[in-house]
Amino acid sequence: GKPTPAADAFAKKAGVELSELKTITNAKGEYLSATVKRAGRDAVDVLAAEMPKEIAGIYWAKNMYWRAGKPERFVRPVKWLLAMLDKTIVPVEFAGITASNITQGHRILHGDAPVAIAVPKDYESSLASAHVIADVELRRQKIRKALDAVTRTVAGARWREDEELIDTVTHLTEWPQAMLGGFEREYLALPEEVLVTVMRDHQKYFAVEDADGKLAPHFLAVLNTQADENGLAIIRHGNARVLRARFNDARFFWDVDQKIPLTERVEMLKSVTFQKELGSYHAKTERVVALTGQLGDAAEKSGIELDHIAVVEAALLAKTDLTCELVKEFTELQGVVGGLYARAQGSTDAVAAAIYSQYQPVSMEAGIPATREGQLLAIADKADTIAGMFSIGLAPTGSKDPFALRRAANGIVKILAEGELPLTLAEIRSLAVNAFKGAEVEELQSELIGFFTERLQFYLRDARGYAYDVVNAVLASGADDVKDALARAAAVAEVRGSEDFAAIAAAFKRMKNILEQAQAKGDVAAATLDAKLFESDAEKLLAENAASVGAQTAPLMQNREYA
Repeated sequence: GKPTPAADAFAKKAGVELSELKTITNAKGEYLSATVKRAGRDAVDVLAAEMPKEIAGIYWAKNMYWRAGKPERFVRPVKWLLAMLDKTIVPVEFAGITASNITQGHRILHGDAPVAIAVPKDYESSLASAHVIADVELRRQKIRKALDAVTRTVAGARWREDEELIDTVTHLTEWPQAMLGGFEREYLALPEEVLVTVMRDHQKYFAVEDADGKLAPHFLAVLNTQADENGLAIIRHGNARVLRARFNDARFFWDVDQKIPLTERVEMLKSVTFQKELGSYHAKTERVVALTGQLGDAAEKSGIELDHIAVVEAALLAKTDLTCELVKEFTELQGVVGGLYARAQGSTDAVAAAIYSQYQPVSMEAGIPATREGQLLAIADKADTIAGMFSIGLAPTGSKDPFALRRAANGIVKILAEGELPLTLAEIRSLAVNAFKGAEVEELQSELIGFFTERLQFYLRDARGYAYDVVNAVLASGADDVKDALARAAAVAEVRGSEDFAAIAAAFKRMKNILEQAQAKGDVAAATLDAKLFESDAEKLLAENAASVGAQTAPLMQNREYA
């Protein structure tokens, strides 16, 4: 009959006096209840209060401050805010700015005149009249059509598809216009990868290819303006001049780099730091050479053929291009340059291809190395980096992964899933960890098991599209053999909707419960079946059928024909 501290706390939480609490009875018994009435708030008030939190909570890979001593951060300094609900201005405040119904148009084509929005539905049309295409997809479509149109002016030419660059220029422009430019054919003597990287990564230009898919002496630029033919001629001349200078730099660095062959650059890696606690790239090279040899031996035991000499040579030379001037200038080309230099300096195709593709795949959508030797080198390099960083306590945390270890592990999983190497995650982890003698090996292995299992889960769910419960079921019965996990996921996904599967699941659950109950009583399951203990013909028949089915399923299991 007296209120407890819990009742007092409940009243405070509800915002009522203790005396206002009432007793109610339901199926579970007697409870204290409170009746509280809260008046609704105007939508404008709610939005004005909540929107600043939403703006501040937007995630950006890189933020910046721009007001000394103020806490707000954003991808760029905020200059103005527009916030409206129907015809009403929502007075959202952020970074010392209060929202209005005023926005700005294109800085060059429209100028500084403000653009007033009467009602939200006028937003896009009002900005369009000020030379801003607000809709991202409309801008993307306009860019694609413009690229098509200007490319058609060159017989047989087509622009090289590049979705990432399309995305970049879509977000760099408000009123895009495409322009075709050209450069001298002599530059085509440089490797295509170098030319495309200069155009794409440094100038945001699209490459143009001929009917045979070979690079043509043209480029496509997406401008954020609207120019007539005279204006385009001036812009084209300026862009071509800048591109020519970059190509000349690349040609100069290529020629300079050839004076020191890759084999002589291995020693130079001692002065290139990999990670301060893990030492130089020379030390990493020694570990990766050993690891590729060990993984190669493991793969060959499963009957796969590998060019052992090529793998070891590729591992030895893989990082030497980090000492080259071309890579220092165009860092995006590391690995690629090494492969090109190796081929130019007389290495075999197997060696050059492995070095060239060592950083692949760069994403879940990208391809894996084309050769077994390349796949082996890529796995060894990534596994060494992961094991090394974990050994010194630099594992990824939350949304932070400064050394891209998740991407590296994703790459290993993808190579094992889509490549030809019969390696397991357990073999890779174990051999990679052994190189770090000072580490707590058991603890490190445990961390890496969880990390790689999480990456395999990501691959099955996000890259292959399997339902979360299918993935959980598959990983619960083993996550070391990636190809096997894939086969099991495909089988479970294929049969999970059938009535048979539902019946089997129910029977399995029943058997599991029986065994758990027996274990709780102290009964232990026998190691082998004792037919003398059978009490009925039904038990004998079941045992015979189980043995028969077991004989049928064993080869199916062996061949991963799980469905």
